[in-house]
Parts: sequence; structure tokens; C-alpha cells
Amino acid sequence: MKKAVSILAAAALAASCVSPVYAAEEGTHIYVLTAPEDHGWTGSVATFAKEKIDEVNEEGTYSAELITSANAAEQIVNVEDIIASGEENIAVVIQPIDDTVQSAIQQLVDAEIPYVAFDRIIDGVSASAVSNVKGDNEGIGAASAAYFVSEGLQPGDAVYVYQGDTSSVTTLRDSGFTGYLTGEIEYDGSTIAEEAKWTEEDLESITFSGAMNWSRSDTKTSFESLMGDSSNAEIKWFYAEDDELAMGILEALQGGGIDDATKETFLGNAPYITGCGGLDELYAVMRGESYQDIAEQCGGIVSVTYSPAMIQTAIQDMVDYLNGDEVEQDHVIACEIVTAENVTEYPSF
Repeated sequence: MKKAVSILAAAALAASCVSPVYAAEEGTHIYVLTAPEDHGWTGSVATFAKEKIDEVNEEGTYSAELITSANAAEQIVNVEDIIASGEENIAVVIQPIDDTVQSAIQQLVDAEIPYVAFDRIIDGVSASAVSNVKGDNEGIGAASAAYFVSEGLQPGDAVYVYQGDTSSVTTLRDSGFTGYLTGEIEYDGSTIAEEAKWTEEDLESITFSGAMNWSRSDTKTSFESLMGDSSNAEIKWFYAEDDELAMGILEALQGGGIDDATKETFLGNAPYITGCGGLDELYAVMRGESYQDIAEQCGGIVSVTYSPAMIQTAIQDMVDYLNGDEVEQDHVIACEIVTAENVTEYPSF
């Protein structure tokens, strides 16, 4: 087995941001570790992983298999079992279920097994990865802010942010949103116009929900509670950091948990809602197939790309590395805004 990155190589890697060239023996086996293939974004990662694994196995230079784990503890055991097997010529692509998996990843490094990390990048071990493949979480926030500004958001307007959890993913999606508004971060090559920039005082008009745990039902309950104060019906801008959270807002508006007069006021204000991820249910709204009684009264409903299909890029990065090709260590996949006008051009899950 080859060492993913030695101490000296890690220092060089930090400077170059490109993994060292590596030539694997044919027959190297790639273990791909994800959460179970059940539902939602995380479950769809396993679905897309299986497609790429089939492609790798069909090509025949290397072999690959999927191992799913119901929780972090199980994933740690699965990694430890791989290491304990003593197999030669193996590699790992892993979507860490949470940050506690750091200990298992460190064991991969210590065992000189190359690995690619996907989606949840753990800072304590990221420098040892062949590649850290992730969507542009900061860019998601910037894209949502840029969309709002293009639709008329003014400095100091009330904005409500539905946050995912307490991880670095949410922190980056938060900072990307506020960073674009203050002019510190660009989206699609451009920064906010000088006259539209927000001050630190303006940012105080943004309300953050706290962790919704990526849960549609939690967001639905939270939104109903928010609208329990009729004055909040005047809020026009809702940045949901995941499509499931955006669907929670729509379900609340469709259901009976909000006073009709408050709902009428809210929709009469032509609110804007952004999501993120590629959930087909939200794409269906944009395609005009569902929730049209609500969507037609909104100023706009959009999503920002963060596809579970990115796992295929992570697997390909490992294949490229094993082939001896240079691989970008900090592999950030750019995001794009999906609207009713272009939704048919984007795959959903």
C-alpha cells in the first residue's frame, strides 16, 4: 500500500494544491463509503456512487465496491475493518457521516492507504487526502444573495435564513451569503455593485433560524411558528440552505397551520425563496408541476446546484490518481442558479 501523503509531501501539497503523482498497480480495489441509499440528498449519493462504481468495474483496470453505513460509529468500524483486512493495493473514497470519523480517516493515513474525501471535509485530516471534493458551499450563499439583489433586495431589508445544521457546511453557506452582500465575496465572477453593498449594521436585519437538521418537517414547524406573529408576514426574502428546507416553507404555506389572513399578507408581498441541492420536488415546482397556487404568487422560487452526483467526481479523482495523473487536492465544484427558465437543463434527484 502506498502512503497517501507523507509529512514532507503534505507540505509541498499545501503549496501546490495538487496531489503528488502516483502510479498504482492494476487491480487496485477502491472502497467507496457513504451513508445508506435510502432517501433525500444523502441517500442519492449512494445511488450515484453505484453508477460510477459499475463504470469502474466495467472498465476493468481497477475494481470498486460500495459500503454504506447507517451512522458514524458504523462507518468508523467499516473503515477499521478495511484496514484490519491487511489487503494490498486498496484505496478509499469516503463521505464522512460526521466529524467523529476523523479518527478512522487518520487510521487510513497511518496505514498508508490513499483516500479521497467527499462533501464533509474534516479540517484536521484534509491535508492528507488525495483530493477533497465538495460543492462550493460558500458559493451557494453568494449565489442566493446575488439572486436576491438582482430581484431588488436592498441594504437593510429583512431576510430570514433557514440553516441546515451546526457544521462547517452551514457556516460557509452563511458566510457566503453575508460576504456577497458586503462585497467581500463574488458570484459568477462579479461582486455586488458599490451602491448596493451592505454595512455591518445592515446585516443585523438578517435573522438566522438555528439548525433545522436539514429537515423539511422542522422547517415547516419553524415557519408556521414564525408566521404566528403576523408582523413577520412582511418578510420578503427567505434563503433556505437546502431544497428540503425550501419545501418545508411551501408545505407550511399549503397547509392549515398558518392563519389565512397572515398567509394572504405574506403571499401578497410576492416573497422570494431560494433552496439548494437538486431535489426533484422543488424542481417540479419550478417546472410548473406542483404548488402552483403558491408559486404563482411568489416573486421567485429558485435553487442552487449542489448535486449528490458529485460523488462520481470524487471516485474519478481517485481513478485519476491511481492512473498517475495530477489531481486537484482542494476540488471545489462551482454552483449555479436553477430557475423556472433553465430548470429542465439540470438533473434532479
